[in-house]
Amino acid sequence: MAGLRELQRRGVHEAISAAAISLFLERGFDAVPVTEIAAAAGVSKPTLFKYFPTKDDLVLHRFADHQGESARVVRQRAAGEGPLDALRRHFLDGLARRDPVTGLNDHPEVVAFHRMVFSTPSLVARLSQYMSLDERALADALRECVDDLTATLLAAQVLAVQRVLARRNWLQLAEGRPLREVEPEAVHAAERAFSLLSIPDV
Repeated sequence: MAGLRELQRRGVHEAISAAAISLFLERGFDAVPVTEIAAAAGVSKPTLFKYFPTKDDLVLHRFADHQGESARVVRQRAAGEGPLDALRRHFLDGLARRDPVTGLNDHPEVVAFHRMVFSTPSLVARLSQYMSLDERALADALRECVDDLTATLLAAQVLAVQRVLARRNWLQLAEGRPLREVEPEAVHAAERAFSLLSIPDV
């Protein structure tokens, strides 16, 4: 029964999320009231808020799925692999998978989703909060292998690299460039960006 309840819960969560994203992409984030989303998903407004505490969460839960990812990559890296090498490998793997978080995904809904996020001030502000938490988590993971100052600075640099690369990739696709042209440039840019990062001798 517990398994069935969890499946039902996931189904409701997905139904609410799908209804919200569809309406937001059609009319804009600020133009769609939560009551309309609840009605479209076939749930009450209180039920919607049980799954998504704020309207922003209806969008940003997709980013929340990646919360703490960089820290996990560092902690779960292979024996003998440096933390920066692991982070570089993980980002390149994301490009190869067309992971939307890398910006290298030309599905129309993904491109439109990023455009909506980056053009909505409240979502940009919340996204910055997510990134701040990620930076803190990554710094904690890096402190296990480097000193405090190096870990703090390096975490900020890595998150900046990931943000700039992803935004750059998305902008190229949003401007209409074909993915087959953008992809090799995205890989080269990632290789170059991570090569600029280093862990000094301490």
